[in-house]
Amino acid sequence: MAEKTELFDTTLRDGTQGEGVSLSIQDKLRITERLDDFGMDIIEGGWPGSNPRDEAFFREVRALKLKTAQICAFGSTARHPQKVAEDNNLNLLLRAETPVISLFGKTWRFHSRGTLGLSDAENEKLIYESVRFLRQEGRRVIFDAEHFFDGYKDDPQFALRMLRAAQEGGADTLVLCDTNGGSLTDEVSRITAGVRERIEGPLGIHAHNDGDLATANTLAAVQAGATHVQGTINGLGERCGNANLCTVIPNLVLKMKRETRNRLDLSQLTHLSHFVDEIANLTPHARSAYVGKSAFTHKGGIHVSSVLKDPRMYEHIPPEQVGNSRHVRVSDLSGQSNIRYKAGELGLKIENKDFSKNFVKQIKELEHEGFQFDGAEGTLELLMRSDLEGYQPFFTITYAKVNVLIDDTGADYAEAVLKVRVGNETEHTACDGNGPVSALDNALRKAITRFFPEIASIRLMDYKVRVLSNRDGTGARVRVLVETGDGEQSWSTVGVSHNIINASLQALSDSLNYKIRRTAREERTMDFEYLA
Repeated sequence: MAEKTELFDTTLRDGTQGEGVSLSIQDKLRITERLDDFGMDIIEGGWPGSNPRDEAFFREVRALKLKTAQICAFGSTARHPQKVAEDNNLNLLLRAETPVISLFGKTWRFHSRGTLGLSDAENEKLIYESVRFLRQEGRRVIFDAEHFFDGYKDDPQFALRMLRAAQEGGADTLVLCDTNGGSLTDEVSRITAGVRERIEGPLGIHAHNDGDLATANTLAAVQAGATHVQGTINGLGERCGNANLCTVIPNLVLKMKRETRNRLDLSQLTHLSHFVDEIANLTPHARSAYVGKSAFTHKGGIHVSSVLKDPRMYEHIPPEQVGNSRHVRVSDLSGQSNIRYKAGELGLKIENKDFSKNFVKQIKELEHEGFQFDGAEGTLELLMRSDLEGYQPFFTITYAKVNVLIDDTGADYAEAVLKVRVGNETEHTACDGNGPVSALDNALRKAITRFFPEIASIRLMDYKVRVLSNRDGTGARVRVLVETGDGEQSWSTVGVSHNIINASLQALSDSLNYKIRRTAREERTMDFEYLA
């Protein structure tokens, strides 16, 4: 029976070295709890000797009641082989009071001589004494063999000698690190297998993604004998990032049938991925394998028709296994299957057998004009409900005027004036804003908030403009895509016009109508005759 795989998460340490990633102590504590709920074995919290924030994290994390995970502190070997017991870095690692310590040392002669100025024997002793010192204090030591693959390719005997020094010092797991992330998959496989033949005991893999091979290299190392896997959620990390555990884990469990030490809740994988991005204030990558919004999204008519018959035709796993869901997009590539699927997803009944055919034709004509519905699900839903349920907009804009002032003194001012009819009442309002679109948005909300207070909770999350024909220059048609959210859900709407203000107003109006319709349907009863 194959040895169970140990999962080691370094999002809170290696992941925070990624550009644009910064986590507060509270952020790190929240992520720690989520990783523990998921079933992670070891969570590397940081380097106690590098900054006060990490030292504070290790103090506060002790109060968490973790169910499965062990907390790990990270640091380097001592600076001098003869002064290990007095080394400040090692003593800070001990003061972190974690049951596990990951200790890195040089296994590439280029580094040990060039960076530390040590002879081979001195570097070997430094690794041995540093690991031994921590082991004598009762800590489990995982040795991270820094630049191991580069070091092995340079001199296999030197690299193996440093691994043996760590093992003889008491390290129970030797992690082979592709620190520069430049090794090819066949190299990782061959070298890991070679180490496996020469050294007994658990081996691990720590891969970086500079060649876009971190996931492949990690899986190859496991196939070659590694039983300890390191990585980060969403592949966060320095330069191009680390091995992405959100990809590595489902491949290990679902494809390679590897057992993990702790039982994982794979159905929470997508939520975990999005949670970490949200805490780190990052935008989730839609095309991420397994957990991305597009991972199980189908657009082509033939694909959708096949998925309706049996999802296995175009899905390598059921999306529910990793907590994701299937999406069908409607566009000019769509067939009638897309329309039927989308209607069913929205709970709409198609009673007219010609509806799907006619709606597909309508969508293709609108997309020919410049609309795009695979990125504007909110507008698409309103169109379908208009044809199938008789939906009508909750308000009508009868007049819109935008004034923009820019002068040589640096003044920059925008004001929108609107007349908006709701039922039998007309609101005449004006509002300024941070540019003409902002002014329009503010004026529209001001006009209808007293009728529809639910719109107060929504915010504009994204605004995109695309010129549809370069040949027409500044007179070209433009498409405006707006993404809006209310803290629980987000939706996108679209507008198209030669006038960017008009296109923006279309998208903004659909966005507000979408929220009002959903609130009316789910939360309260409205007098639709009054609003007609």
